[in-house]
This record gives sequence, structure tokens and C-alpha cells, in this order.
Amino acid sequence: MRALTFDKRLRFVMDRPVPEPLPGWALIRVQLAGICKTDLEIMKGYMGFQGILGHEFVGTVEACDDSAWAGKRVAGEINAACGECELCRNGLGRHCPVRSVLGIQGLDGCMADYCILPSENLIKIPETMSDDMAVFIEPLSAACEILEQIHVTGNERAIVLGDGRIGILCAWVLSTALSNVTLVGKHADKLDLARWNSLKTHLHSEQIEPGVDIVVDATGSANGLAEAIAMCRPRGTIILKTTIASQVQIDFAPVVINELTVIGSRCGKFIDGINLLKSYPDIPLEKLISARYPIEQAITAVARAQQKDSIKVLIDL
Repeated sequence: MRALTFDKRLRFVMDRPVPEPLPGWALIRVQLAGICKTDLEIMKGYMGFQGILGHEFVGTVEACDDSAWAGKRVAGEINAACGECELCRNGLGRHCPVRSVLGIQGLDGCMADYCILPSENLIKIPETMSDDMAVFIEPLSAACEILEQIHVTGNERAIVLGDGRIGILCAWVLSTALSNVTLVGKHADKLDLARWNSLKTHLHSEQIEPGVDIVVDATGSANGLAEAIAMCRPRGTIILKTTIASQVQIDFAPVVINELTVIGSRCGKFIDGINLLKSYPDIPLEKLISARYPIEQAITAVARAQQKDSIKVLIDL
């Protein structure tokens, strides 16, 4: 099969074996895949992953122990958990200590003709939802995770740092629960695209008034956390959405002095992303698509995703 692989260098291959699904797993024919900032960080050494890249996809189930899934159009939660440990029993399979993660840790990803996942990870795509919308379910669900992790009253002031795809999605999600949300970025064109609902936008952060209740770091930068700490009010909350390969030194004294709550935030439940799209069908996800390429041009697609003006690049299979 065709695949985009990374083994210390990026390669497009046409002879990768089709994966064999394990018992209880499904074989999925991938139709559309998205390139994520995490994929780009993997190529810098993040997680030490080698194999087929990709974890954002829409596809059709071609084989599964459970015949009810046959032919269904699906997306899939990316963490393949053991299902038996204490965390799994408590509904936290996303944190299973022996999990594999699609295209990130121990499991080939979806930038290929086929991928495999446990059937319990699959979620059916509504017939009325386009592939271009459905391919955003994984990152949109990751943005929804914020509202699962913190309780909001609706009166909080929130700032999202970073006008990339995950920053825009986090800002959109927060704007469904809060009336005072500002997205701060460095690219006027991206901020223009991000305007939706009650969301406010601001170019650069220097003139942002500090004392913010909730600050989300989605900068993708080693300096994002320090910026968030400087903005947050005493006893405020910082949500970390940045995953990068580089190491950084942070002065945590203000975290202690101001008694800040710092929360790491990663994957979300796909049902939350689906439900958000049902509640807000006008959410303009398709505006975030910067380019699309056939799988044969996957290396060009990655190069396009690395450009500063890129938000979301898709790969057609």
C-alpha cells in the first residue's frame, strides 16, 4: 500500500504491507488524513516514533470482527489501550500506561491506504457531515477536553495564545461556554479566519491586560508557558496544549507565588467533538484548510504544512 513513513527521514513508499487487524480491531480504508503539528514535531524527534505518520483521518471499515461496523464511515480515537488496567477500568484509557497511539507511539498511523484500530475506538460519522469536517474531529475533541478538565461559570476571562489550528479550535470551543475569549496570535490572516461566534482576536500579546482567569498555551513554542504564566491572575488556570521536541527552562517561582493551576491537556473524547458539531453546525472548520494534496505528493504536503501561513493541510487517498 501507499504510505508516508518516518524512520529518521521522511519517505513516501508504495510497497508497505497492509496491516493485519488484531482480534477486536478493525481494518480501515483511509479516505482523508490531516497533517498535525505533532506530526511535524515527531520529525524533530518527539516521542522517538518511527513508522507511518498520521492520527487524524476519515475512512471506511473494510474488515472487523464486529460485522456491524462493515462499510461504515468512521473516525477513530487514537489511543489503543489495554482495557484491563486500573486507568482503563476508570474510563481513562487515554492514559493507559501500555497504550499504543496511532502514528505517535508504537502503532502505524493513518497517512496510508489502510490503518488499524480497536473497534471500540471507532466513531461513526453522521451522514450529513462532510469528510472535510469529519477529519477535524480529533483536534476538535482535543480542544473540547479543556471543558472536561476545568469547571467554568461563564464569567471567566480567557486568553488563547497561538493562532495555529489547535489554538483556533481551543478558542472556538471556549467561546461556546464563555463570552469573553480572546485569541492572541502573530498572523493577521489567521486571526481573520478565526473570527467566529463571540471570539475576539488580538495581534501580538504585548498590549493584553494581565490578570487573566484562564490562559491556554497553544503556541507550539518553547516560550509559550512563560508567556502564559506572566498573563495569568493569582490562582488562575493555565492549560498547556503545546507539545514540542525541544527542551526549555522555565522559572516556576511565579507559579508558586501566584498559586497558579497548570493543567496538561491532550486528547479528548470524540463524542464531545461530534456533539459540538451537532450543536454548532456553522462552526467554520473548512476555512482552516490551507491546502490538500494526493498521497503521492505527501512529502510536498508536509513541506506546505511547515510554512508559517499554513493552518491545516489534508492528504487525499
